[in-house]
Amino acid sequence: MPATRVSPERVAMKQIATDEGDIIIPVTGSDNQSDRGCCSSCCSLFLWFLSFLLIICTFPFSLLACLRVVQEYERAVIFRLGRLLSGGAKGPGIFFIIPCLDNYTKVDLRTISFDIPPQEILSKDSVTVTVDAVVYFNVTNPTIAICNVVNFNNATRLLAQTTLRNVLGTKNMSEILTEREIISQQMQQILDHATDPWGIRVERVEVKDVRLPVQLQRAMAAEAEAAREARAKVIAAEGERNASRSLKEAADVISESSSALQLRYLQSLTSISAEKNSTIIFPLPIDMIGGFLPPPQQQ
Repeated sequence: MPATRVSPERVAMKQIATDEGDIIIPVTGSDNQSDRGCCSSCCSLFLWFLSFLLIICTFPFSLLACLRVVQEYERAVIFRLGRLLSGGAKGPGIFFIIPCLDNYTKVDLRTISFDIPPQEILSKDSVTVTVDAVVYFNVTNPTIAICNVVNFNNATRLLAQTTLRNVLGTKNMSEILTEREIISQQMQQILDHATDPWGIRVERVEVKDVRLPVQLQRAMAAEAEAAREARAKVIAAEGERNASRSLKEAADVISESSSALQLRYLQSLTSISAEKNSTIIFPLPIDMIGGFLPPPQQQ
């Protein structure tokens, strides 16, 4: 049987306890890692001694370099000789650092908003649209945001652009125009799930604008105008039909009484005289002038 080769390198997991939670960091080492740890411990003790000696010798001026202040909305992630300090991020208020050993990074916990640049997207029905949106997010765990990603702000921006293109690529043009709220909620859930390992929470995503090509806008405007004209014709025809039914019913009522037609005639004269017209036309029934006409000649 062939011999199995075992790599001398071993991968261990280092767990660091912080206020925000435990952070597990993979650590790769070799068999002589203990020797290297002893050397680094000796160097660390020497640097500690030298740093405190300088601080004591330059006291109280050394306090200007040792004391740091972070605001209420900020946290400081401290690394001592390249290693994350236990206890999590410091702040708000005053905290103490060793100038020669410590390096710290401030993280803003306030809500950050940014505009997604306009993205040309091919929709599901092969229509090219230009869409831009706004994303609101904040840092919930400063320690993870610094340790797990190089630049969490830039990474969130790039992820938002990609998510916008992926989500809108599965929608039709009509869905993009009418379902903005659903699209925003879907993007917010996807981004929040993807940025959770980075210590970032996406609060809100809003689709700001959807721009269509000019030719498509003209076609949609012509389609909407034709639809409105069709509805107007249907409404006008419905009105004519209702009016004709009402006139028929009125004619049936008037035909039941001979004086009703005369009263309607007098009402018409009253409305004509109210308009101060100089000419009034009196319609006469043919029966009234039948007696004045000569009798027809007999052949």
